[in-house]
Amino acid sequence: MAQVAILRDEILIPEGIKVTIKDEIVVTGSKGELKRKFKSRNIKISEDDGKIILEAPFPKKRDKAMLGTIKSHLTNMIIGLTDGFNYKMKIVYAHFPMTVKVSGDKVNIDNFLGERHPRTAKILGETKVQVKGDEVIVKGINKEDVGQTMANIEQATKIKGRDPRVFQDGIYLISKE
Repeated sequence: MAQVAILRDEILIPEGIKVTIKDEIVVTGSKGELKRKFKSRNIKISEDDGKIILEAPFPKKRDKAMLGTIKSHLTNMIIGLTDGFNYKMKIVYAHFPMTVKVSGDKVNIDNFLGERHPRTAKILGETKVQVKGDEVIVKGINKEDVGQTMANIEQATKIKGRDPRVFQDGIYLISKE
């Protein structure tokens, strides 16, 4: 089995995005700034002429996988700073009308299945959560923070100990943009 001498991949940097590579990678755009540190000994990350260049000399299977992972993370950082991430969720209830409010870095869900104590979901990073009628909109520039915040809201309304065919109340993801 012949081994490739060097594995190389490139990511184009769009206009309006600035990339700084030192100990950590800092990507800056009109919507803000994202920082990320990658721990990989064999992968060299550099910036040249409007491109981020990823190189792995004499790559093993793990290096190839890590190169793809780093490329995905950097691409998501660039997409977040140009377009942002926007998830829409729907509030569904049949038995008890629940109220959803955002207060600080938490989402409070009151009267879920008639419970007296409110359920809470944590908002991560600089993610913005808006409640409009029966829709919850989760926005942000960091894909991981937006996705985890959405998952926290969905998990806060998880029903245990009841028949899921009858009790379908909750807050569910309906679209990702």
